[in-house]
Order: sequence, then C-alpha cells, then structure tokens
Amino acid sequence: MITAVHTLVYAEDPDAARAFFRDVLRWPNVDANAGWLIFGTGPSELGVHPADGPPTHEISLMCDDLDHTIAELAERGAQFEGDIAQRAFGRCIDMRIPGAGTMLLYQPRHPVAYPLGAPLP
Repeated sequence: MITAVHTLVYAEDPDAARAFFRDVLRWPNVDANAGWLIFGTGPSELGVHPADGPPTHEISLMCDDLDHTIAELAERGAQFEGDIAQRAFGRCIDMRIPGAGTMLLYQPRHPVAYPLGAPLP
C-alpha cells in the first residue's frame, strides 16, 4: 500500500534551501543523517496535466489566504518575484527558494482534494 508521496527539490545550495523550509516555512522535519533534513509537507494532492513536449514535473505550494500568507512569510524573510497573478486556477505568485529557484504559491479557485483547514505550522 502506498502511504505517502515523497517530493524532491534539487538545489544548487541545499543547506540554504533546507534552512528556508525549516526556518521560514517552519515545516516539521527529521534529520535523516548529519543535517540531511526531510520535511513533513502536510496534506497534498496530485494533478496530471497534458505535456507540451517532454514531460516535466512541478511543485506548487497552496494556501487558503494568499495575501495573509505572503505577509506572514515576508516577515520571516521570504522573497517573492513579480506581482500576484489572477489565473483560472487561482491567485498566485512565485516564491524564491534560496539555492533552488522558485515555487508557485497559490490560493486555489478549483476544488481541492484535501481540506485546506489543516495547514502546516
């Protein structure tokens, strides 16, 4: 039986990325070995989209109130690129992950496959 989804983030600076998830997002974690942190990411869902060329995979972070989440994370040092965009699936913005590019942060307009009322700490 499948019990979870394990997501990988590849980073040019893994220590900076791990510190961001630990200190800014405040995700619970375990030390797998000598500082190699594995994070509890809370509820998740998976969507399958048609590919325009070779298949790729993407990680997006969801929230229930984008404005509040941006303000809260910015107070902890998070940085964002561009302005909030209104898209068919929700309101979104790119959030910088130190040493690992950006991830989309969005407030969904679509039905979700998990309860948004159980956010990560």
